[in-house]
Amino acid sequence: MMWTWTDCLCVNLLFLLQRAGSERFEVLGSTRAIVAVAGDDIILPCYIKPNISAEDMRVDWFRVNLPDPQSNIRVHLYQDGRDKYHDQILSYRGRTSLFKEELKKGNTSLKLTRVQGTDDGRYKCLVESKTHFDDSTVQVNVRAIGSKPEVSIEGQKGGMGLLCVSKGWFPEPELEWLDSEGVTLSAGPSETDRNDKGFYIVKLKIPVKETDNLFTCRLRQRQQHEVIKMETEFHIPSEPILVHTDTRKVALAVIGSLGIFLMVILAFTIWRWIALCNDYEILADQLDLVNMKGCPELETIRKHAVDVTLDPDTAHPKLILLKTGNKWRRGDIKQDLPDNAERFNTVHYVLGKGGLLLRGDSTMRFR
Repeated sequence: MMWTWTDCLCVNLLFLLQRAGSERFEVLGSTRAIVAVAGDDIILPCYIKPNISAEDMRVDWFRVNLPDPQSNIRVHLYQDGRDKYHDQILSYRGRTSLFKEELKKGNTSLKLTRVQGTDDGRYKCLVESKTHFDDSTVQVNVRAIGSKPEVSIEGQKGGMGLLCVSKGWFPEPELEWLDSEGVTLSAGPSETDRNDKGFYIVKLKIPVKETDNLFTCRLRQRQQHEVIKMETEFHIPSEPILVHTDTRKVALAVIGSLGIFLMVILAFTIWRWIALCNDYEILADQLDLVNMKGCPELETIRKHAVDVTLDPDTAHPKLILLKTGNKWRRGDIKQDLPDNAERFNTVHYVLGKGGLLLRGDSTMRFR
């Protein structure tokens, strides 16, 4: 039998079609959303049908519709028989893995550990061979129950306010204030923020009026089939509460005033200490001049005390005469004084005007 060129072409086409058909597969996921509790580990299902091996295929998990509908954020990539992390988003680093022993059975599911608020969203599982590819999507709904509302008093212009804060929620909860009758108070929208793991922090403030002193902060979080409620009551004492609009400035002012007062007290204490030291030194010098034990006539001498004016031209260079003219002090260094024939140079003496010789061993004062 002779084969024509046309016969060979048909056989080759049939062979290629048969081979391509043998590698065709379908990727299946989950038709239901995966509800993930914050902190838990979850599995995002993804399977190949028929159950052919995916060990030599490319398995790519990524987020869709974040933040741009046209962009994809890589969660995990398996290619050429190994995991690759070069362009994995940082928030998933160290938290994703495939079941390597299950790849030969066509199981390409993803394990995600330590679920956090930023994990909420839609994921796509893309499986690709050399001749075919298919994908499937999985929705993950994160649930996190946060802290009980905390209430504190805050100052504000014209009076006082109450602030309610609650942290660690997903999805975002709602806050409202109620008065003692259970009537909702108008306070405007809540302030909302998110931490680095994507969990919500909500705050709501209201002004306080004198007509009521019992308030309730109520939190509600709507989930798929239920509503979680938490509330905290706060009672304001009937006694007036002094609220400073800026407690930090007041504290700094008080501390500054105390500091100045203490500095003044310290300066006064040092000044008095120096003055007392001078007085004690003068008194000690006077007692050195007259030995009280060896001179019982001290009282007699004191009764006959006279005023003496010192002659500066006769004082030894180490004697320092004070401005009053009747006191001196012995120094350690010779003063540069005029060279007088009447000046004592070898002994520490000084003459009182009138010829009275005084010994300069200590400070003296005559009355």
